[in-house]
Amino acid sequence: MANSASGHPGIANGQAVDVADIPAMAVPEFLESVARAIEQGMRASAFFGQPLEDGRLRLWALLALDNQSLLFPYRADFDDWHYPSLTPRCPQLHWFEREVFEQWGMEPRGHPWLKPIRFHAPYRHNPSAADSKPSPQIGVTDFFQVEGEEVHEVAVGPVHAGVIEPGHFRFQCHGEEVLHLEISLGYQHRGVERNLIGGPGSRSIHLMETLAGDTTIGHATAYSQALEALSGDQVSARAQMLRGLALELERIANHVGDLGALAGDVGFLPVLSYCGRIRGDFLNLTALICGNRFGRRMIRPGGVCYDIDRAQASELQRRLDALEKDLAVALGLLWKTSSVMARFEGTGGISRQDCEAMGLVGPAARACGVERDIRSDMPSGIYQFAQIPVSTCGSGDVYARAHVRWLETIRSIAFVREHLANLPAGEIQTPLSPLKPNSLAATMVEGWRGEICHVALTDANGHFSRYKIVDPSFHNWFGLAHALRGQQISDFPLCNKSFNLSYCGHDL
Repeated sequence: MANSASGHPGIANGQAVDVADIPAMAVPEFLESVARAIEQGMRASAFFGQPLEDGRLRLWALLALDNQSLLFPYRADFDDWHYPSLTPRCPQLHWFEREVFEQWGMEPRGHPWLKPIRFHAPYRHNPSAADSKPSPQIGVTDFFQVEGEEVHEVAVGPVHAGVIEPGHFRFQCHGEEVLHLEISLGYQHRGVERNLIGGPGSRSIHLMETLAGDTTIGHATAYSQALEALSGDQVSARAQMLRGLALELERIANHVGDLGALAGDVGFLPVLSYCGRIRGDFLNLTALICGNRFGRRMIRPGGVCYDIDRAQASELQRRLDALEKDLAVALGLLWKTSSVMARFEGTGGISRQDCEAMGLVGPAARACGVERDIRSDMPSGIYQFAQIPVSTCGSGDVYARAHVRWLETIRSIAFVREHLANLPAGEIQTPLSPLKPNSLAATMVEGWRGEICHVALTDANGHFSRYKIVDPSFHNWFGLAHALRGQQISDFPLCNKSFNLSYCGHDL
């Protein structure tokens, strides 16, 4: 059975388990079990390497079984520095396998397009490989090429107009039609995961808050829940509710900003202007709580740093009411304008089947009709008691991705309004005990882009021996590339914004 192939009964989101209780599998068993589990409906939430003291590499796979709200950890220790690639059987692993190859030199033989996904020095070269290479030069790599009469190549970036992170897009085109888009990232790799080894330390939470600056609340919550799982301490209901309110405000602000930007990409400037202002006002609601528009210093292991008193709650409700009315007017213009809908509908479509095969998450998956939302599939914190309906749309195109954002915004506003009026009593901070040694904790949070996954492993002293972070963008970048196939190259800005993925969240 898919839910028992690892020999482990599975763990809940935010639960810690002794590593010794996770059976060590032989390499062939590990590979076959992971592939079969994914083929039977599990998802790869994390797949990564951990170096061992004896020089071997341990591969970990964390698979999610959404319909049972369980996570299944798999592990195997590799003596050889190669193995048969799982990507031909499980396409959603192709980015993960490239990352393991990039970081550790572990070669998945038979991978269809094996090359690093970032530009940084490998953590360790394969000592048995005769062709081990020095650190890659930034921006120098082999790109996929299409040959043929009237086929041409268009390169965009890595430096872009505006204040955004660097990323390179290379299009293979026949006239205006995009045959293939290759996305090259990793120009500002920061080594965040490596800096967490030996922690947690005083800087760890600040690294979490800046993994992807527009997802401060999401990543800080996942990290805090990992430490709480490893310490065995419970967070008060009030702190959990405050975290939930902050997370939904983060979702609303970013969705509103994206809807405005989508309008801007088709030249519909009124909604661009309105949503730009409204997004700022929603960010100011977070600032009203903690003094920072992006939620810095709000979330901490053990709870939160800021409470909401009656006066603040009343002011938040008043502003929320006004903003909801303004947003209804602005977005009403968007949905009622036929020229806008003509550009949204049918552009950048992804089928449900392809969505499942690639392992897309968040609004991108829900826009393909997939009811995949950590808040309902793997609920933790306040979402164990306060549900938000899953918002879906079936067409898989730009319109669907915009419509899902709009539905989620409406439902998140209702959630914030309801629970602001019913905050439970209690403290907002709980002191944490020392972390359990030789343990694994896996936490998942539905950030505004989708599934955030953190996996913390501790050593014999209760310090991090490995800390793996999977930002939702890691799952979805290839989805953007797939959405451009067969589209006009002029559709790229619109498709790109409909995903709005993070460079820095990917380049950890």
